[in-house]
Amino acid sequence: MVVLLGLLLAAPVAELVDATDLKSVGRKAVPVRFRPGAPWFCMSALVVNNLSVYRGERAILCRVSFELAAGRALVITGPNGAGKTTLLRTLCGLVEPEEGELHWRSERRSFRDAEYHVDLAYLGHEAPLKMDLTGRENLRGLVGLRRDVAPERVDAALGEMQAGSFADRAVRTLSAGQRRRIAFAALGLMGATLWVLDEPVTNLDRAGEALVQTLLSRHLATGGLLLAATHQPLGLDPACCDSLVLAGAVP
Repeated sequence: MVVLLGLLLAAPVAELVDATDLKSVGRKAVPVRFRPGAPWFCMSALVVNNLSVYRGERAILCRVSFELAAGRALVITGPNGAGKTTLLRTLCGLVEPEEGELHWRSERRSFRDAEYHVDLAYLGHEAPLKMDLTGRENLRGLVGLRRDVAPERVDAALGEMQAGSFADRAVRTLSAGQRRRIAFAALGLMGATLWVLDEPVTNLDRAGEALVQTLLSRHLATGGLLLAATHQPLGLDPACCDSLVLAGAVP
């Protein structure tokens, strides 16, 4: 079930893996390097094994594996076309993989499992807001699909993203950065454990980036998990971040 924010409503025992392993398996493989920033021998809330996605004969992702524990972020990097967005959309059940296993909270799940998606929120590259509604109306609608939220909490979320001054304007009159702030205000109210973000700080100015950094850091500090594909630094504490580098598909 998809919640419009690109917000999707949204591990067996963690395996021991070589932290410097370069995975390049398959006829047209995508090299992947997993570089943990902290000890990796722990029980993980999310484990993905051997995930492969093809478009015709071309491998977009080939046997990608990683794991993520509570309170940690996996920062996904790589050149354009490397499969970062495809990976996120596959994890959200929006792209069907050729193969691969997903384990969430120590249980094997399908990528479209309802219980898994209750814990998941996805924010894509574009903030999918209704153009003729105000920012506040969008926020109430998006969050209301998942949970009841008091008006004062809506006000607080908008204030945290410094979006209160434009929240009652139609979204079509807002800049891309202002729309992004509205989307993050909604994300913070979703109550999801696993946040999946595509280019989270795109279109934001320095002040907006700092606000998002604070929001993401608090999410991790309270035991949340973060998957973020990005070309830009997120300003998160390196001690709570792991890195997944997608090197790109072979033509």
